[in-house]
Amino acid sequence: MKRWYLYILECEGERLYTGISTDVESRFAAHVKGTGAKFTRAFKPLAILYREEHSDRASASAAEARIKALSAAEKRALVAAAQGPARKSPAQRKRP
Repeated sequence: MKRWYLYILECEGERLYTGISTDVESRFAAHVKGTGAKFTRAFKPLAILYREEHSDRASASAAEARIKALSAAEKRALVAAAQGPARKSPAQRKRP
């Protein structure tokens, strides 16, 4: 059975995009190319900030709905907790 992943992308304008896929790297490439979601055509993706493995599409979709209900600050806190103190997003690196 294929594994599903929930992912969060850092996009232009310090925006975040949340989605699901069985292949995050290929999906990210599609977003970058402009063949992904409408949102990522408007706000070019810069980096994959977060990924979370799920056993099936249903659990990934449920997690996606929960994450999409969070505020941007809550999503960034989730990403920061998963990355630890050493890694920062492109937007965080630009800030003094």
